[in-house]
Amino acid sequence: MEEGQDIVIVGAGIAGLTTSLGLHRLGIRSLVLESSDSLRVTGFALTIWTNAWKALDAVGIGDSLRQQHKQFYANLTTSTVSGVQTAAMSFEAKGKHGDHEVRCVNRKLLLEALAKELPSGTIRFSSKVVSIEISGFYKLVHLADGTILKTKVLIGCDGVNSMVAKWLGFKAPTFTGRAAIRGCVNFKSNNGIESKFFQFFGKAFRSGFLPYDDNGVYWFLTSNEDKEREDDPVKMKQFVLSKLGNEYVPDEIKTIVENTELDSIISSPLRYRHPWELLWGNISKENVCVAGDALHPMTPDIGQGGCAALEDGVVLARCLAGALLKEQSEETKGKGDREREEYKRIEMGLKKYAKERRWRSIELISTAYIVGFVQQGDGKVTTFFRDNILAAFLAGLLLKRADFDCGKLSFS
Repeated sequence: MEEGQDIVIVGAGIAGLTTSLGLHRLGIRSLVLESSDSLRVTGFALTIWTNAWKALDAVGIGDSLRQQHKQFYANLTTSTVSGVQTAAMSFEAKGKHGDHEVRCVNRKLLLEALAKELPSGTIRFSSKVVSIEISGFYKLVHLADGTILKTKVLIGCDGVNSMVAKWLGFKAPTFTGRAAIRGCVNFKSNNGIESKFFQFFGKAFRSGFLPYDDNGVYWFLTSNEDKEREDDPVKMKQFVLSKLGNEYVPDEIKTIVENTELDSIISSPLRYRHPWELLWGNISKENVCVAGDALHPMTPDIGQGGCAALEDGVVLARCLAGALLKEQSEETKGKGDREREEYKRIEMGLKKYAKERRWRSIELISTAYIVGFVQQGDGKVTTFFRDNILAAFLAGLLLKRADFDCGKLSFS
């Protein structure tokens, strides 16, 4: 049995839910397929920069999230090699697109805020896609339980291992040889940490600490990958404490790691898509496209992965609505002609989305990779260069890449 749908979105992550909510705000219904049995939260928190707040405001959930999370006013960077504070940057600067706004946001709260605004039944859990088939002007999406969905539009927001990206011809993302250890701790009373983004650089590692509310602190450490360590939270915790063990790291920072429960520590290898793949590859093809990590997996070095996914959702909803809500031309008489015309409009709408997101995605992936390469260098020359010459420039790049506005949902 085939089940007809207008728009199927694969993946109920940040990109999938934002796209669905953007479409809903414009009066268009979609179906979101999620392979797990509930909203899947990988990681604990993420930095939401100015560009992403504009996207959250566009879909109408920015203010509710602001009330639950602290705003950051500065970024402080310290070298654990020399003990010198290599950069101190205020976030109270004005960019081309208005005042900067930076907060660390709980991932679970973000996903729940997006999902809560969607009509009941929009998200279908335990729905794993196993294959995609062409059927005239439609795509047939086959699920593991035997269900076949016949859809006018297929959007892949299914993460770094995206089946939809593979269908479009993209290769699997490349491993960098680096890994990120992430942790989260909730203190019983006020954590006492200032509303600042604290970063520490050492030989072949970078670490950051971000308070997201009065009690909670999110932290991370990126370093060279170690297979033995990645499945053992005890080893991960010991490794992080060994890296932050010298006198240049304040005791209050070490206490955060020491107080983190083992089930609140995870490790994941860092992957990215080669920028030139986006230059030549199919971000969209026919009535299919990708967004979020399925489009632009990147290293976390400028904190823009989730932010870019929010941008994608707004732009995609706007472009797709512009195509679907257009009046049918008067000459279009028969059903076949109507289907053909709608298919062409969808194809053009997705091409418009791909054009808007191609260079932005290339810029973010490239910046993140280069920043990560420099920041995590362990050679004497690289370390000197990073700590004495590039520190302020690298800190400034964070704000520069965040100074972007994906626009409102409305289309002309």
